[in-house]
Amino acid sequence: MPYLRCEYDHREGNSKCQITIPKEVRKRMGIQPGDQLEFVENGGLFHLRKYFDDDPIDKWVGYLEHLAGQDPDDLVREMRGQ
Repeated sequence: MPYLRCEYDHREGNSKCQITIPKEVRKRMGIQPGDQLEFVENGGLFHLRKYFDDDPIDKWVGYLEHLAGQDPDDLVREMRGQ
């Protein structure tokens, strides 16, 4: 079960809120050090999910454009060296 720990540093004048996410949860969510996370509210409940700045599919849009119009079977045979 994750724990929420909020600390206040009187010397610095800032607050620091940290969440401890159990190793098994991090593993199942694929969370790595440096990943960004976000809280999403839905019906009064908060859900934690990985945050993606860009759509991960966007970088692949148009990637195979140069192959447009070619027979897929021919492309597969070519990749297999047949």
